Parts: sequence; C-alpha cells; structure tokens
Amino acid sequence: MAADQFAVPALGQAMGLGTGSLGTSLGTAPQPARTLTPREKAAVIVRFLLAEGTSLPLSSLPEHMQAALTEQIGQMRLVDRVTLGQVVDDFLTELEQVGLSFPGGIEGALQVMDGHISANAASKLRRLAGASGKADPWDRLTALPVERLIPVLEEESIEVAAVMLSKLPVAKSAELLGKLPGDRARRVAYAVSLTGNVDPETVRRIGASLVMQLDAQPPRAFESGPVERVGAILNVSGAQTRDDVLAGLEAEDAGFAAQVRKAIFTFVHLPSRISARDIPKIIRIVEQPVMVTALTAAQADADLAEAAEFILANMSQRMAQGLREEMVARGKVKAKDGEEAMNVVINAVRQLEASGELVLIKEDE
Repeated sequence: MAADQFAVPALGQAMGLGTGSLGTSLGTAPQPARTLTPREKAAVIVRFLLAEGTSLPLSSLPEHMQAALTEQIGQMRLVDRVTLGQVVDDFLTELEQVGLSFPGGIEGALQVMDGHISANAASKLRRLAGASGKADPWDRLTALPVERLIPVLEEESIEVAAVMLSKLPVAKSAELLGKLPGDRARRVAYAVSLTGNVDPETVRRIGASLVMQLDAQPPRAFESGPVERVGAILNVSGAQTRDDVLAGLEAEDAGFAAQVRKAIFTFVHLPSRISARDIPKIIRIVEQPVMVTALTAAQADADLAEAAEFILANMSQRMAQGLREEMVARGKVKAKDGEEAMNVVINAVRQLEASGELVLIKEDE
C-alpha cells in the first residue's frame, strides 16, 4: 500500500465516527455491497490487513479507540466479498487523498518543532501535556537518552527503578543496568522479578512522576559539563597556556583540576589512549606534510618523542621509512608550527571518535 503510514490515523478517524454492529451472512447469490458504519469499516480494514500479515501499530491510537475497535471486531461475523471490496476501495481512495500527515500527540509535535521553539516553551508544553493525563509518560521516557535517565535510576528507590527497567525497551534497559554500580544493579535486577503484580495504573503514575521530575530540571545551556568544556579548550591550547591554567586550577580547586587532567587528550597521550590498529585511520585523514611537521616537532621533544615513535611503529615499514626521510629533510620546526600540526592530528582523532570509527582507551583501562 503506497500510503501505509496514513493507515492508522485514518482508522483513528473512522473509530471516532458512528456506532453499531454488523451481523451479516454470506448468501448464495450475488448481492450489492452492504452499507456499513465508519466503525464497522475500520473493523473490516483491520481484520483484512491482519489476515494479510500486515503489522499495524494500533497501540498508537488512544486507548478508548483501541477498546472500541476490539469490541467492534468481537461483534462482527461474516462480510461478503462485494462489501469487502467496496470497503477496501473506499479506504484506499481516502488514503490517496491524504496530502499531509501530522505526528499526533505533543511529543510528536515537539519533535517536528525541535530547533524552532525555545527549550523553555518545549518544557512548558511537556509539563502541560503530562498534567492533562492524555499523554503516555512512558513514550516520553523511552525517547530520552540514557544520560538523562541514569541520574533518575540512581536516585529513585529500588522498586521504582525496577518498574522503569521493566517498562523501557529491553536494549535501553540493558544499557542502563550496565551503567549502574554492581551492587545496585543486582538489587534492581532482583526487584524486577517482584513486579509481576504491579497494575497498569500504578505503572502510569510512576511514569508520570518520573516525567514531572525530569521536566522540573531547568534546561541546560551547554550540552557537555564544565570538565569536558575546559578539557576541550585546553586540548587545543598551547602547552605553556595549558600548564599555566592547570597550575592555577590546582591552586583553586584540586578536585576539579584532577578531573580536567583526565579529560585532556593531547599528542603526548596517543600511546596510552589510542589502539595501535587505529593509527592507519589517522594517517589516512591527516595530510602528509602536516603529519611530517607534527612528527618532526614531537621527536625533538623528550616528552613527545614516545608518541612520535608510537605512530611510526604502527604503520607499514615502507611508509614509516618515507616519513622518516621527509622528517630529516624538514629540519627544525618552529614551536608554533609544531603545536598546530599536532593539534591537527588530535582533531583527526576526535573526528574519528565522533564518527564511531575509533574508541579512546580510558585511563583506568
């Protein structure tokens, strides 16, 4: 069907119109198509599509429509071929006339308007939708990233955390469970086994409470935390500036300075943070003259020489020999030029990390 994405909204529209039931029987002689109510037509279409093996996301309809549709299907008996053909033709004609489809629900609307309205307006709309009780809070929770859900999972009671993991999709629940401390993860996993008798209304109230808790948090102006932002700035700063800033941070807040040091990733960290098999990927996206400049400058510095040798040792011998010859021909490199070239290499690593082609090794690993 060319317009499958409009089928469920069209059924929803049909379910909102007309009432009645159908008790028809198949005659032996041809007969004209029977006149059905909109609700009966919706039941016929659903039964027909399910019989053909089509998967219909009927759960996206409001619950009262799902109930009415199911009741109507229960009242139906037999429908003759002429009537079935007429109903299908009418339904296809209606679908072909659809020119635009709206997402339905406040969450769908907010996804469409993402980036076009302010964060405060979006948060207010979500709170109003949650207060109205019309929206399913678990749809909202399912759409949230794991990073937003982890603090809630850590702070809530074991019982609420167990309901949350039971209600969310399995893949997301597994990821959340893997990010919890071992003892709490075990307790939450055991509590899941005790959720068999929790009634749907309790689950809905828990979801609504969690959504209100998340919406009560003020929107953040920055996507990353202060540690990551300072670390990113110092990554591309000069060595002298970086050392001076870190020394100042040590004097002001030693704990924050220690976290920033862990977030910093510079040329000297390549041997400890990059897998040897990823070096060819970096070589491919860094222009050779820039790589020669970076390696030449690094080899002349006792603190950076290990990183330069690490790169040269993890490429083909022929390429490494060619680079060494170019490094000799390059001669002495100005400190500024060397830092700029090394920053290009680090930016290449960050680019590969962002695209998922490379994973940085954590210090504790």
